[in-house]
Amino acid sequence: MGRHSLPDHHGAGAADPRPRARRRTVAVTTVLVLVVAGGTAAAVRSGLLSFGASCQEDPVRVTVAASPDLAPALTAAAKQARAEDVTSDGRCIAVTVSAQESYKVTDTLQAGRKPDAQVWVPDSSLWLDRVAADGSATQVTSVGQVAETPVAVAMVPAAAKSLGWPEKTYSWLELVGAAMQGDSLKLGAADPARSATGLLALTQLGTAAAKVKGGSTQAAAMMKTLSQRVSDTDAQVVDTLPRDSSGTEQGNPKRNQALVLTEQAAFAYNATAGSDRRLDLFYPKDGSPALDHPYALVDEPELSTDQSRAALRFMTYVQQPARRKLLTKAGFRTAGESAPAALVDGAGGSSPQPYAEPAVEPASDTAVRDALGTWTITVQSARITTVVDASGSMSEPVSGGRSRMDVTKASLLQALATFTPEDEIGLWEFSTKLDGDKDYRVLVPTERLGDRKADGTQRDLLSSAFSDLQPVRGGATGLYDTTLAAYKEATSTYAKGKFNALVILTDGENQDPGSISRTALVANLRRLSDPEKPVPLIVIAVGPDASKEEAQQIAEATGGSGHQVDDPSQIHTVILQAIVAAGATGAN
Repeated sequence: MGRHSLPDHHGAGAADPRPRARRRTVAVTTVLVLVVAGGTAAAVRSGLLSFGASCQEDPVRVTVAASPDLAPALTAAAKQARAEDVTSDGRCIAVTVSAQESYKVTDTLQAGRKPDAQVWVPDSSLWLDRVAADGSATQVTSVGQVAETPVAVAMVPAAAKSLGWPEKTYSWLELVGAAMQGDSLKLGAADPARSATGLLALTQLGTAAAKVKGGSTQAAAMMKTLSQRVSDTDAQVVDTLPRDSSGTEQGNPKRNQALVLTEQAAFAYNATAGSDRRLDLFYPKDGSPALDHPYALVDEPELSTDQSRAALRFMTYVQQPARRKLLTKAGFRTAGESAPAALVDGAGGSSPQPYAEPAVEPASDTAVRDALGTWTITVQSARITTVVDASGSMSEPVSGGRSRMDVTKASLLQALATFTPEDEIGLWEFSTKLDGDKDYRVLVPTERLGDRKADGTQRDLLSSAFSDLQPVRGGATGLYDTTLAAYKEATSTYAKGKFNALVILTDGENQDPGSISRTALVANLRRLSDPEKPVPLIVIAVGPDASKEEAQQIAEATGGSGHQVDDPSQIHTVILQAIVAAGATGAN
């Protein structure tokens, strides 16, 4: 942590000899000039705000909006400061700490409003970055750091033992993957859109996946699974743990045996849990990101000089060794400090888990945006219509003796399994003159997978429809008219708040001589495309007879993407990759 000079040295005497009065006046004048020119924070760093004066009865009142994990320790520090008559330029400081979720304060600031506080201590600089990137948001000025805690994965003892804790170490991909194998070990996390803990873990997972062949698809699949067990906040995710060691609680499908959690949160939980409920902590071997708890002034230009200096005085007071003990007692690390053995043990850490390794370097803004975009697109409810080529060429064999259509159906069924009951999925098929003069036919309208349909659900209906797909003998590829009709339908039925997309699978170029031209199709798609209601077209060219160039040209007219696969079994992977790409694009 950087060192800051104080508005007043705590414990200064009451006397203020008159011979110093003129020098004090000059000093104050100099400080005020610096404040106007460079801001209060710069003036403090310059070392010109240290004064000696008695503690006056009328205190300077400062309210601190702090993340809930840190608020109790800051409250204790504020009470000590008041009891010790800590002063700022001769006046006592009276600090009130208000526990507020960081994402809620961020929303307030981005709306151009102010929280009822002069100081904001979120759990991560990610929130400050988000506010700073919004030109219409209320200004916040970071002036220091209070505490930090690494992000790890906590497990109930039985689950940790099954994965070889503490001797066995895992990377993020390995650990999350292991925690998601089968139904016996359920992994929970706080929503990355509302939790820096969740977002930092997600970003680390995405960064690790980018270094592995096929890792992005693997990470997206993990996100989809993880999304089924997210909680709104870090405190709420802790409540999803089994309440006791009974078989009923341990086997409760609503309970999680593993959590993405900070070291401090695990420490706080273990401090009150019985010996049979203590968590064990895995520290990923490729590094743990950390919550850094920055200390920021809210709308600094509008603060009075007294408020600014009192706020900074409290920050430097908290950074003193005695207050650092308060932070450590609460389960936090302080900057430049090695991992305290008692803290790590209390949090459930043990050798040879790499708990003493320094936190990984903060992720780039791009990596964070990509991770959040991927999460948003991958896990939010989707509305996707799938349009499948049913022309005669889909009967041609591929490796293993199965037809293109057989392998396509298997891949589509695999993709269907990754969607949730809230997702809306539909199915069309196309071939020339399939339905009178039309080249397409709606087999299953695009509706919510969880909706009841006759003796089953929309998912059951789709599964049967996928399985029943058959090539039309003698049928040709009526690609252009079908694409236009399906896109008109997709844009006219756009579902707000969902990821809307149209997926077209074709094994050949357009073979309908009476259809519109490619040029006319592209022009119409561009006209129908609306950035405010995006419906990216994902065109997958299957086999050697289909043109990737054509697929790309058609799809890009809507902001979508074109792909080619030689093996239809790759369709599931390509669809997932296309969704990931849409997420990254939408976040930038």
